[in-house]
Amino acid sequence: MAVDSDFADSTVPETTPDLRPPPAAAAVFGPALDPARAFARMLATRGVERGLIGPHEVPRLWDRHLLNCAVVADLIDSRSRTLADIGSGAGLPGVVLAMMRPDLSVTLLEPMERRCRFLSECIAELGLANTSVLRGRAEDTVLSADVATARAVAPLDRLADMAVRVVRPGGMVLAIKGRTAAGELRKARPVLRRIGARDAEVVRAGEGKVDPATTVVRFFAR
Repeated sequence: MAVDSDFADSTVPETTPDLRPPPAAAAVFGPALDPARAFARMLATRGVERGLIGPHEVPRLWDRHLLNCAVVADLIDSRSRTLADIGSGAGLPGVVLAMMRPDLSVTLLEPMERRCRFLSECIAELGLANTSVLRGRAEDTVLSADVATARAVAPLDRLADMAVRVVRPGGMVLAIKGRTAAGELRKARPVLRRIGARDAEVVRAGEGKVDPATTVVRFFAR
């Protein structure tokens, strides 16, 4: 999955319809559009071959995955300096946010070795000098990030306990949840109270940029 300086990859041609970025991608990704294209090709080839994403997801890579993750950057203020992506898997949203926010130091936290290998390849080939991979589970890891992100990792009542282990006091947690967000938040209220989380709410990222906007549960550690 080597890419040259123009982020070309002969495995999947740029003209492949499923991998052409939609019109919204240029506005959302801005200067990160070329690496986003390269990452899409990595996901569509090695990501599928290694079982990190299903082949049926390839036609939806941009709308369902890349853009869905990219707009989460709108929720991270300019004062944040560190981000931990819990259960990073195929790099969604961690790799995407690292491209969007080169000012952030991003840690991709992932317990499975084969996924860690893929993530390390992505970091090297995309030139993401602000990003590192840490093999491990959030439950067993103590970090002190300004922001923690997670997507399709665990229900919120379980994820909340994991997330507070990797953010600093007062740090922000962003859990990408989709249609289940409101229900998961209601169910997780007792856990959030127990761990002292504050200002838990469902927010929408990317409204007016992508359709549908990305639904996120946001809360802050005590």
